[in-house]
Amino acid sequence: QVQLVESGGGLVQPGGSLRLSCAASGGIFSWYAMGWYRQAPGKQRELVATIRTGGSTNYAGSVKGRFTISRDNAKNTVYLQMNSLKPEDTAVYYCNLQDSVGTIVAPWGQGTQVSVSS
Repeated sequence: QVQLVESGGGLVQPGGSLRLSCAASGGIFSWYAMGWYRQAPGKQRELVATIRTGGSTNYAGSVKGRFTISRDNAKNTVYLQMNSLKPEDTAVYYCNLQDSVGTIVAPWGQGTQVSVSS
């Protein structure tokens, strides 16, 4: 069964940057699109960014131009570079594999907390 471990979160001031990592094990990572999701307190989990097997990407409007998703299939790892962070980016960030219609295919990991505050 696929296991996902997110890391790289922390406390950062507005305008700062963070790079998140997600390491996957137990599956054929390169077969799947990968997504980064986030869940803020009191809100539903939302999709932030997706990278497909061929490398094409999509972003939520709220992060477009500030966040960059990338993947390293040799390391079974997906990254999220977050720049120009805003307080509204504060959330627990998760990654997951997506099938051909965008449905997640693995149990959620523990996530990594990102807090943006002065």
